[in-house]
Amino acid sequence: MKRIPLVLVLFFAVLISDAQIVVEKPLSNRITGYNMDVELDTEAKTVSGFMKAYWVNISDDIVPDIRMHMYLNAFRSNKSTLYSESGGSPGSREIDYGWVDIVSIYDGDNNDLFDNMKYIQPDDQNDDDMTVLQVMLHKAARPGDTVRLNIEFISKLPSSIRRTGFSGDFYFVAQWFPKIGVYEPAGMRYAKVGGWNCHQFHRHSEFYANHSVYDVSITVPDEFVVGSGGMLISEETLEDGKKLVVYRAEDIVDFAWTAWPGYLVAEDKWEHINIRFLYPPEREKQVDRQLTAVKNALEYFSERVGPFPWPHLTFVDPPTIGAGAGGMEYTTIFTSASADKIPEFVLLPEMVTVHEFGHAYFMGILASNEFEDPWIDEGMNSYWESRIMDHYYGPDKGIINHKDFGISDRSYSRLSYVLSDDKKVTDNTPFSWNYPHSTYGMMSYQKATTWLYTLQGIIGEATIDEVFKTFYREWGFKHPATYDFVDITNKVVTEMHGDRFGEDMNWFFDQTLYGTGVCDYKVDGISNRKVRSFKGIMKSDTGMVLHADTTAGDTIYHSVVRLQRLGEVRLPVDILVHFESGKEVTEQWDGKATYKNFEYYGPDKIAWAAVDPDFKITMDINLINNSYTLEPDKVPIKRFVRKFVTLMQFLILSVTL
Repeated sequence: MKRIPLVLVLFFAVLISDAQIVVEKPLSNRITGYNMDVELDTEAKTVSGFMKAYWVNISDDIVPDIRMHMYLNAFRSNKSTLYSESGGSPGSREIDYGWVDIVSIYDGDNNDLFDNMKYIQPDDQNDDDMTVLQVMLHKAARPGDTVRLNIEFISKLPSSIRRTGFSGDFYFVAQWFPKIGVYEPAGMRYAKVGGWNCHQFHRHSEFYANHSVYDVSITVPDEFVVGSGGMLISEETLEDGKKLVVYRAEDIVDFAWTAWPGYLVAEDKWEHINIRFLYPPEREKQVDRQLTAVKNALEYFSERVGPFPWPHLTFVDPPTIGAGAGGMEYTTIFTSASADKIPEFVLLPEMVTVHEFGHAYFMGILASNEFEDPWIDEGMNSYWESRIMDHYYGPDKGIINHKDFGISDRSYSRLSYVLSDDKKVTDNTPFSWNYPHSTYGMMSYQKATTWLYTLQGIIGEATIDEVFKTFYREWGFKHPATYDFVDITNKVVTEMHGDRFGEDMNWFFDQTLYGTGVCDYKVDGISNRKVRSFKGIMKSDTGMVLHADTTAGDTIYHSVVRLQRLGEVRLPVDILVHFESGKEVTEQWDGKATYKNFEYYGPDKIAWAAVDPDFKITMDINLINNSYTLEPDKVPIKRFVRKFVTLMQFLILSVTL
């Protein structure tokens, strides 16, 4: 069959670019858009073709240039910023390397801009890094102008799959085309003056982009099964043993796709959303598990954060040869991660599916800047992953759900933070590549998850749900910054609780989000001193004096619970005091002083006491010292030993699978 000439493809693409095909009405301002016609060359491992892109200047600035991400150039040499930071290399063979080159570039008036291109390094001045391209315009863009670019490009995929690349005949194609950065006017996020926010590709960084419209035509060998972040518009077989697949995506921040002859396809539906799952034949038994997991996530997010606005969703479980593509997200397409043989009680496939789907909200809908505020995406998403996994699979079994023992997702995140030796090195505010001592993952994922759980414990689950619902409503498709979440929290907490927690919640964020201290409350001891009985209390200059009555028959005790604050973080905590008679008293402490005593007089002695008995303060780094008893029970120790032995047996079994 004869191909339609490229010029006609682009012409028709322009005609439909403003049409509503995927969603009923635009979700974003759509200031960028892309029409692409490309072909996968399985011999050269390249994707090449033409792109018609546009950018609308919605600022009040006169903008002289366009800046674009050229992410694949991170794989161009071992001197790129990505490999300089990681100490690695793309490989030793020519086929190992990845790159993206612009063959030609013209503006909408057919002005040749090729000689106006220059690679820049705004983050580290590394002259060998070619991941940010500056293109000076023939005519500066005035407020309201639309800049149109016609680009012919060729992208070589790397062999070492790091979010993108190929392995054998498996392809996951991401960060693969020249992509326009985000122009931030003064006052947007942290911008004091208008300028391009277009960072280099770092070892510890992800992405930031405008919500865009994509019309993408892809030619591949006919035997390949293709999946993408777009809605499939058409698929036709060509005469030369190839096929053409056409996709449309609206209001997403990136377009990624995958191709592999070995994929099997499972289809499902949740409410209005059509779900397409691509997986290798060896994992047929996991299909229901992963489809159930993604539907659980859709249900939970829709109820507690906001609706999933697109009618389609594709996710992929890469085969073993493509494992490097696992666990990555691109709004309406994401990759899970699993293994050919994995016990049903190991919830890795479910956990990764839930986590990567969740990015559709924080990376996709909110579209936070993952370079500069990584915790907004990774931390928030990890927090919701934990809630979803522990909700659907058991409060103590969100990661391991074995009949003899379980590990909760919440506890896993907390322990990763608590056991880190570097948890006091920095706070949650550095740019992703500036986290010291390899703390990027622990801080952005686990610490943020842990203090978000602590915030939930203080203000309540219903309140934090309302915080996220409001955050979704007010900042969806608008690129929020860290302080926007703080402002939303202060607003919601005040509306729901008045001044119960103070004038605002800044005291909390100053210590957790912006602070480096740790939280550790301790029950230091219990005492029950016999004072027999009393016949009265006399006031004196030194305070209350208890007069013992040796003739009385009742025995009175002066009982004391001694508490300490060992960490720098000051949070309100509950204390549960249990007496020998079975009576219990719950006390509240603002947690500010370095110590606090609770005293009682009466015939009943204290048996034990616990600080934070409901585990609201997830940030507490030492739960062992949270309780104190005068008569230790040996039964929990025996249970722990049994569970430990079972866990060791499980680990041995896992190694031999």
